[in-house]
Amino acid sequence: MTRFLGVDLAWAEGTAAKPANESGLACIDETGRVIEAGWARGIDEVVDWIQRLGEPGAVLAIDAPLVVNNPTGMRECERETGSRYGRWHVAANTSNQALPRLGGVTLRGRLEQLGWAYTDGLAPVGAQMCSFLECYPYTTLVGAPEFGYDDKRPRYKRMGSALPVLERRAERALVCDDLIERMWRLHAASPPLDLATHAASDSLVTEPTPLADAAYKHREDLIDALLCAWTASLWHRYGTARSQVLGAADPLVVDGRRGTIIAPARLEQRRGDDRVRAAALAAAAFSAPAASAPSLVR
Repeated sequence: MTRFLGVDLAWAEGTAAKPANESGLACIDETGRVIEAGWARGIDEVVDWIQRLGEPGAVLAIDAPLVVNNPTGMRECERETGSRYGRWHVAANTSNQALPRLGGVTLRGRLEQLGWAYTDGLAPVGAQMCSFLECYPYTTLVGAPEFGYDDKRPRYKRMGSALPVLERRAERALVCDDLIERMWRLHAASPPLDLATHAASDSLVTEPTPLADAAYKHREDLIDALLCAWTASLWHRYGTARSQVLGAADPLVVDGRRGTIIAPARLEQRRGDDRVRAAALAAAAFSAPAASAPSLVR
């Protein structure tokens, strides 16, 4: 049974004097069972976790820039995130080679040395090959109708500064609790995610969202890791019928690697011919019996 891993990576790698922030980790299978969920600090711990959980055919989705070929400015996939999801109040942070925090690039190199294959989503990956891709949880939340964010993203990360601190934290917790409830409903989705199958993910439902910033960030990292793992499962099951490749036409290809983001997408979040192809693929995927649904549509 295929495993789907999700990593919400801390971009800064940390130093001896200042350890890296936590990275959220999650691994699920095709039934939605959460095999493992938790946290790690630093690239070494993240790599060790991935190697321990990865099996032939595993798909790993990472929330961090993995391929950064541009010396300055913004990557094409980041520009497309804003242009295609901006209506839903989603944009991407800028990444380039001048930034000091590029832990995702380091992680990509480590994984490739260990035999994992980076995929930009534009060519098939062997069925037994362990592969990894870049994702962005906000595009998952507004691009997958299962979550019900039809108008704009949930503000579970940054509430803004209009409210006093205590009120802002309380409002943030309410938004987060609502998101967790929507994630809980994925146990009946296709593909599924069953938060109740692991103690750490189940605690998101059974324990109230904390107000303190550090404790909240701890929870947020796990939420994003679970969203990454579910994105990997969605991509594996439906391919471009349910997701689009942001940055697919980026001319900056170095050593055969193009920086892309695999993003769940509604038809109205696509452009031109891609919208037509996606409509046809979606119709075929949803009309086929579950047992014969394609595992890769690229």
